Amino acid sequence: MIACAVAAHGGDHGVGRGDKAWTCERHLKSLLFAQVAGLTSLRQIVTGLGAHGRWFYHLNLRPPCRSTLSDASAERPAAVFRDIVLALIPAAAGALRREGEAFIRLLDATPIPLKGDGFAWAEANARTRGLKLHLLYDSRQGRPVWFDVTSPKIDDVVAGRAVALEAGATYVFDKGYTDYRWWSDIIAAGAVFVTRRKRNAHCRDIVEQPASGDGILADRRLKIGHRQPRGGAPVNPLYEVELREIVVARPDHDQPLYLITNDLQRPATVIAELYKERWEIELLFKWLKQNLKIRSFLGRSENAVRIQIYVALIAFLLLRILHHTAARSFKDSTALLLTRLKLGWFSPLSLTHHATPPPKPPILRPPNPQTCFTFP
Repeated sequence: MIACAVAAHGGDHGVGRGDKAWTCERHLKSLLFAQVAGLTSLRQIVTGLGAHGRWFYHLNLRPPCRSTLSDASAERPAAVFRDIVLALIPAAAGALRREGEAFIRLLDATPIPLKGDGFAWAEANARTRGLKLHLLYDSRQGRPVWFDVTSPKIDDVVAGRAVALEAGATYVFDKGYTDYRWWSDIIAAGAVFVTRRKRNAHCRDIVEQPASGDGILADRRLKIGHRQPRGGAPVNPLYEVELREIVVARPDHDQPLYLITNDLQRPATVIAELYKERWEIELLFKWLKQNLKIRSFLGRSENAVRIQIYVALIAFLLLRILHHTAARSFKDSTALLLTRLKLGWFSPLSLTHHATPPPKPPILRPPNPQTCFTFP
């Protein structure tokens, strides 16, 4: 996996060979060490690795210099680490697969703010300056399916069009992904979408259906949009397509939730629950920012920032694979598994749920059955 990505982008070009070469593999292991241990500077990485030199032979590592780490992050192709993430995604699917699960895909994006004078290259939109992480998330398996890192000026729906559509999948996203042509592509691929309707969307040919289920205010069939939008936009491909609108009550809001979908079969309550499940990707973004290092960065260049984001995704995927394979008996959350790894990174540790009880003091131990000699 790593060798293929390195060869494809020439990641080890000019680093030499042998024990002293600072290869992509060693670079990745050092950055993974920083992610799991919660280190926030290059000096901490060098000092932390230097304290565990006796393990370098088994890990194929060598003690790095701060300048070596800095130069590698600034100049080594970030695409190497991006391809490693892409290779881990199907590997994680095999480890986490559960038979009979529906293909539910949650699509959203989160900003990666970059503050300070060292990020002059970063572009800005109305909300933030930095980068934007786009994710397609399988909430049933707890893993990303697709990702991209772009400028914050790139609209969510523009990045979303790059997603490879799967027949039979259900795509759940917010109204920021409103694009009738893309919705038409989802339908043509044999997939389903569930999203919110924009308030100013033009609805016509409305046919009310019996509404059933707790919190369901309305269940209707309709057609959406104008035939020829203003501004010279292409013809609306959904103009004659019958869609479904479900109105869901929200006790904590004044206005109900207006959901649009091409799924005409599922009960309205199931559609409402699918959109509620979209909250899982928001929790994933929160987990990544709280438990891995994508808020403060080890380098200031765009290449270094992208490498760190990719390594954070690699760390998350490896944790998920570990939690469902060798550490499947560890019943607590992945965040607590990360804590256990952080405290025992270079020492033997148990990945089971049960902790070993502390030894008893000598006075409380049972008498030793071994024969004792008594001396006068």
